[in-house]
Amino acid sequence: MAKVMAVAFERHGQLHYLDPGERDYRVGDWVLYPTADGDELAQCVWAPEEAREGFGELPVCAGPAEPSDHERDETNRRIRASAAETARELIARHGLPMKVVGTDYLDRSDQFDRMVAVYFTAPHRVDFRALLSELARALEARVDLRQVGARDAARLIGGVGSCGRQLCCTTFLTDFDPVSARLAKLQGLASNPLQIAGACGRLMCCLKYEHRLYVDFLNRAPEVGERVEVDEESGVVVGHNVPAGQVIVRTRTSGVIRCPLESVCSTRLARVGEEPHE
Repeated sequence: MAKVMAVAFERHGQLHYLDPGERDYRVGDWVLYPTADGDELAQCVWAPEEAREGFGELPVCAGPAEPSDHERDETNRRIRASAAETARELIARHGLPMKVVGTDYLDRSDQFDRMVAVYFTAPHRVDFRALLSELARALEARVDLRQVGARDAARLIGGVGSCGRQLCCTTFLTDFDPVSARLAKLQGLASNPLQIAGACGRLMCCLKYEHRLYVDFLNRAPEVGERVEVDEESGVVVGHNVPAGQVIVRTRTSGVIRCPLESVCSTRLARVGEEPHE
């Protein structure tokens, strides 16, 4: 049975999975992650263990990092920081509505010697042709300017969400699923976009996580305002507690009670597979 380990290029950064090969690594070990343009330095954050199904074919770890790999990584980090500062200065000089959110530096490739990628946000398309040529001369490298959206910018910058944890997009989230206000309404959350927005200003990605749970529960549960019976006592549904799997019922004798969904008897037939009414 194959083994799998997880590494990250940045502290609290996104996880990347590797086949450890014949070696054994511990959390905190520095290893080499194979890429199309050579091996890159990464830190082990999940020690090798027997793999479960679903990982598929993984790249094989290129081995433990050497002192020269750490020196190269430190040099590249300084170059990225310097490139970001240079880009901000030239953007200000050209008066362009651009905000630099990240840089990347590639010091070796089969196609070119040095390449600097500058990621930026802008309210609209920007004509940066003059900036591009001047930036290439200043950095003495090939320059690639890449405009990104708000969610990709948050992934590059990083931060802490309203839950108090690192942003999902900087740790494990690889694809951005469409998120609409309909999901918040279905979960009984505030309709004010400012209260359900993430660090990027868009609706929080985590609204999608429990969507199926709410759809399944509401398809089986009696609707608010529907008359039901609980332990042979008649009542009216006044709310739902989906995470707890409970229906909130108001009765004449017991007042407001919280009941497991399975204990509530209703005349409404479950509409399995349908979206609940909003």
